[in-house]
Amino acid sequence: MGLSLNIMVGGEAGQGVQSMGFILAKTFARSGYHVFADQDYESRIRGGHNFFRIRIADKPVGAVTEEIDILLALNQETIQLHRRELSRGSVAIFDSDAAKGIRSGPGLLAVPLTDLADKSGGKVMANVVALGVTMSLLDYGLDVLNEALLERFGSGNKGQGNLKAAAAGYQYARENFKKDFKIKLKPKKGQGRPLMNGNEALCLGAIAAGCTFVSAYPMTPATPIMEYMAAKADELGLVVIQTEDEIAAINVAIGAGFAGARAMTATSGSGFCLMVEGLGLAALTETPVVIVDGQRPGPAVGLPTRTEQGDLQFVLHAHHGDNPRAVLAPASVEDAFWVTARAFNYAERYQLPVIILTDHYLATAYATVDGFDLSNVVIDRGDLLTDAAVANLKDYKRHEVTPSGVSPRALPMQGEALVVTDADEHDEAGHLTESANDRSQQLSKRLRKLESLQKEIKPPRFYGPPQAAVSLIGWGSSYGALKEAVDILKEEGISANLLHLNELWPFPTEPVDRFMAGAKHSLVVESNATGQLARLIRMETGRKADGNILRFDGRPQTPASIAGQVKKEVV
Repeated sequence: MGLSLNIMVGGEAGQGVQSMGFILAKTFARSGYHVFADQDYESRIRGGHNFFRIRIADKPVGAVTEEIDILLALNQETIQLHRRELSRGSVAIFDSDAAKGIRSGPGLLAVPLTDLADKSGGKVMANVVALGVTMSLLDYGLDVLNEALLERFGSGNKGQGNLKAAAAGYQYARENFKKDFKIKLKPKKGQGRPLMNGNEALCLGAIAAGCTFVSAYPMTPATPIMEYMAAKADELGLVVIQTEDEIAAINVAIGAGFAGARAMTATSGSGFCLMVEGLGLAALTETPVVIVDGQRPGPAVGLPTRTEQGDLQFVLHAHHGDNPRAVLAPASVEDAFWVTARAFNYAERYQLPVIILTDHYLATAYATVDGFDLSNVVIDRGDLLTDAAVANLKDYKRHEVTPSGVSPRALPMQGEALVVTDADEHDEAGHLTESANDRSQQLSKRLRKLESLQKEIKPPRFYGPPQAAVSLIGWGSSYGALKEAVDILKEEGISANLLHLNELWPFPTEPVDRFMAGAKHSLVVESNATGQLARLIRMETGRKADGNILRFDGRPQTPASIAGQVKKEVV
């Protein structure tokens, strides 16, 4: 299996759990290791229980695991909640100044975190002392960690205080716990990898694809998309608008798309509810727009800082009437870049809205990537007329009926073309009509786009042997966990394979039908309570899966839990 080291930082909001987790993840990423990290936090500013999990490996990993090798407990509650998750030979580092009734012993390392931090520059640095202890247990040295600390806190008094705190923890562990942890790691010089989360990769994909306009109203987990793009606005010439609500967000994005910008808006499921009328406007006016739905558990506010794959059926059928759209769901942090880049091409090539389904897990999880080859990013604006083509074009029909369903597109104020469209049904020239013939022609035209788009979307990913005792089917952010579950099952003598979808609509009927037909025992794995992908498969292929593995507690799928449930189904 190779190296797989799992570290958790736990505490309450306000103790710097996320900051320390990210610094730790960055330290190992810069040292040449593959890293996957996720964060779990409550929807409150202070208090509650938060944790940040980091998985370090010598080969790519795409999921977290349940077991913990090193637990950094910044409060007593973390020990109580996660002690049972400690693996054999693991250690828990806790603050002896704060813990009550917990004594140092095998696997439990009491460290005066608060006292050591106070002597270094302030009690608030107790979390950094714990990072120094971790580096000492791994015999890792402090050079890379110190670089990350200085980058985060600067080289002034605050930064120097954090360096002292890390050194104090490192020295304390060397003197007291030299042999308490047997896994030792060394930095790999010159082999660092970029570390980013799903939202950041998505933003980079949008920028590479030529996105110039973003509008949004803040909503977890999509808010960082707007924040990231706003931070790059001056440098890259972007327009980023925080609107008064999600209704305005989608409508101004549609306006930007109508004017010729590559436009995007981002929200969560309950915000997408407010965008539904705008979604229909984009479809009817044939305006390209990309909409990001960062899924979280609902209905209503639900669990605002947890994860779920509960919006699939919603986004497929949102809005009254028949209207085309594409639905994509990135499989990983790296995939978020490429899926987003393709989304803008689909939107303009077929002149329709494209919905990207991420979720809280993928949006906030960090992973090392090998970088993105921008030469593979192709910007295709579809049938967009050139200035020369419209220079003397006076008889222009924005919604001209064509065999493909895609009309030649001119932009407002471009040459002599008069661009007219209407939110009511319209004729080819874009003027309002109630003609039965126009209505039939225009709706048929719009729906024909899906016939060509279905041939163009990427087929599902396949992993594992051609024939297997059990066949798993999943979508979106579960890919890493499912792929590893296949490997776990193989090691335990159960042959398994995987079909995974990241481009869901138009539905890839033929490859899914073929896979289902050849499966001995098929299981659809997804993070919702009603088996939304399983229902979609049955609707589009007529085939019913043999079972479902569903998780809907707001927590992400993990390889071991999937493998365990598969064994219950087939053994």
